[in-house]
Amino acid sequence: MERAWWKESVVYQIYPRSFCDSDGDGVGDLPGILSKLDYIRDLGVNVIWLSPVYRSPNDDNGYDISDYRDIMEEFGTMADFDALLEGIHERGMKLVMDLVVNHTSDEHAWFVDSRSSRDADKRDWYIWREAKNGGAPNNWGSSFSGPAWEWDEKTGMYYLHCFSKKQPDLNWDDPRVRDAVFDMMDWWCRKGIDGFRMDVISMISKPAGLPDLPLEPGQLYGNVCAPGGTCNGPHVHEYLREMNRRVLSRYDLLTVGETAGVTVEEARRYAAADGSELSMVFQFEHVGLDEGPGGKWSAGRLFLPDLKKNLAKWQRELEGRAWNSLFFCNHDQPRVVSRWGDDSPRSAKCIATALHLMQGTPYVYQGEELGMTNCPFGGIENYRDLETVNAYRELTETGLRQPEELLAVIARKSRDNARTPMQWDAGPNAGFTSGRPWIMVNPNYRTLNAAAQEKDPDSVLNWYRALIRLRRESPWRDAVVYNGFELLDEEDERIFAYLRPGESGTLLVACNFSPEPCRWAPPKRVLEAETRLLLANAGEPRLAESMTLEPWQAAVWAF
Repeated sequence: MERAWWKESVVYQIYPRSFCDSDGDGVGDLPGILSKLDYIRDLGVNVIWLSPVYRSPNDDNGYDISDYRDIMEEFGTMADFDALLEGIHERGMKLVMDLVVNHTSDEHAWFVDSRSSRDADKRDWYIWREAKNGGAPNNWGSSFSGPAWEWDEKTGMYYLHCFSKKQPDLNWDDPRVRDAVFDMMDWWCRKGIDGFRMDVISMISKPAGLPDLPLEPGQLYGNVCAPGGTCNGPHVHEYLREMNRRVLSRYDLLTVGETAGVTVEEARRYAAADGSELSMVFQFEHVGLDEGPGGKWSAGRLFLPDLKKNLAKWQRELEGRAWNSLFFCNHDQPRVVSRWGDDSPRSAKCIATALHLMQGTPYVYQGEELGMTNCPFGGIENYRDLETVNAYRELTETGLRQPEELLAVIARKSRDNARTPMQWDAGPNAGFTSGRPWIMVNPNYRTLNAAAQEKDPDSVLNWYRALIRLRRESPWRDAVVYNGFELLDEEDERIFAYLRPGESGTLLVACNFSPEPCRWAPPKRVLEAETRLLLANAGEPRLAESMTLEPWQAAVWAF
């Protein structure tokens, strides 16, 4: 397998609004991030992924960009960005920027021109359609609730927005759009950044004719991310190969695409080993396994064999042909220790172990390394996320869901769970700000915080440091990064165990995803080998024909 620095890396995602506030306005900023770079370096990661910091009116927390070549005033200035980039590079780390080019803000100069008249120079830079039977051009729904079409009174046409109505979709079929996007990307690369995380990049090529989509029971609109919708469209690979040829291949970059609706077959094209498109993709099959029959906003539970089989499929079918990204948490997902664990430090360590020792590039979302949990927001008035608030309003006003029932699901699944301020210490507002935070601080910060965990050798923070050292610095780093993957006991409902076999030796990973002790029988070939315990989050478990794994116990052996 061809080696690459990004295969051997561990990425740390920062959500700037919630990371560290340097000026007391309640919003995190670039100088705040700069002040915490030593903490990030000491974690052992070597890449920082920065969620959008571009100029934006903040309808969707920066994912609605009004100027790709300027910095959001709340976050600082371009001089602050340059200082941050220099500080990251001085510490031997790299910076990956969030690239949001499926859509812009409706306040971007491109869209202001586009909506100025039907004959505007940039009219075709966005997707405009005439009304159909007095209404929207098709039945598509926005991912943030409501229709995906907005009527523009001035020009008498609808424009497409797969997300907020303030996020009009760009028309990638117009070569001038691609020219402008590629020029902007090249500008950032020349500034010295080290890669791009590409927001909803699988949606940039829309299906020909923009046909209606099937309606599932209880749905008001067609799901733009369903098969036949906007994901993995007819020209998406053509456009990404053009992007690669004109920009990406000219620099040594990490590129990861957020590819909603991606299949293994499609992923092998997006992240092909020949380097013609992207380094890797984010797939989302595994984080949808705990959804109920009504999708994200319905109650469901994770069945562990489903998770194991899904992850094993991606490990097996990408090996040697593409590269995996490894994640459970990000700014769009609830906290995994609350979602699939029991909020305990030991369950946080167990879940992390299962993830980090597979083949692929691991991603750590800010606070994940502390075991930060979902937040008890209470009423809908305490939520800030556009997706959450819109869904609550639409589903309750239409009578599709009862408020109390829906709030219970929102408490588990809302994106705001990931966006509460970083818990630095036990001081006011968790040490995040001296002002009033833009969003509620999780009240458990008094006991769950970075300062306390720094002093505790048994903390979640120090466990993450150990996992990352095993991948990046130990004699077993080649085995962790490049070895194969073999799932064990795939039907076991509590034990997640696998082997990483290869010429550089074999690793055995065993994790009890359960609050109860579990009996487990390791493979005979392991028992016959000379093994060495590398990591254990509880005691020093000994391999035996029938052994007990304690609640949420995780252990790693080498042989």
